[in-house]
Amino acid sequence: MKVYEITDEKFKKYGRVIRDADASGILEAMKSTPCPLEVEYVPSLKALEEAKGAKETAASLFGGMPVQIGYCNGHNKKLNAFEYHRSSEINMMATDAVFMLGLEQDIEPDGTYDTGKAELFFAPRGTVIEVYATTLHYAPCNPGTEGFKVVVALPRGTNLELTGQAGKREEDKMLFAVNKWLIGHPEGGLPEGAFIGLKGENLTLE
Repeated sequence: MKVYEITDEKFKKYGRVIRDADASGILEAMKSTPCPLEVEYVPSLKALEEAKGAKETAASLFGGMPVQIGYCNGHNKKLNAFEYHRSSEINMMATDAVFMLGLEQDIEPDGTYDTGKAELFFAPRGTVIEVYATTLHYAPCNPGTEGFKVVVALPRGTNLELTGQAGKREEDKMLFAVNKWLIGHPEGGLPEGAFIGLKGENLTLE
């Protein structure tokens, strides 16, 4: 598949590049985080949330909402799943990364999604992006042999374990965690209980 630059016009429907956010303190703190062979997601990390300028930057980007700052690090080349939130997500690149993205509007009424509609974008180290609430996304990919390290900032509580039962709406079958709707691929190796609705190839970054 073609990989577009994050500055390409095609990215505008998925998110935007934020050029004036001060991510220096947070990215400096990211140097101490691990980069395991598998993908590791940590919703909230004290070292990142207390990094120089982190509180001010988070407050600005989320309009004063309570924010959690964590990371998604590791080695990955496959799509495996798509997720979306009711809020934007801020990503800061501690390394180069490739994002596989889709649109919530392309989800079928039964919750399925054709992976052939997804597009790939390269985000260089140091880039800060906003991923819109209507954008389907999941773990980034590493463009080379070295792993990826990406900061993930979201409204506090997002991606944490649900404490109550989902409702009876069709969309509720995809609700996998707090503020996280998930559509998995049959080959994605997702945990039991995840909704499997991605149709087509489990996209791979060659």
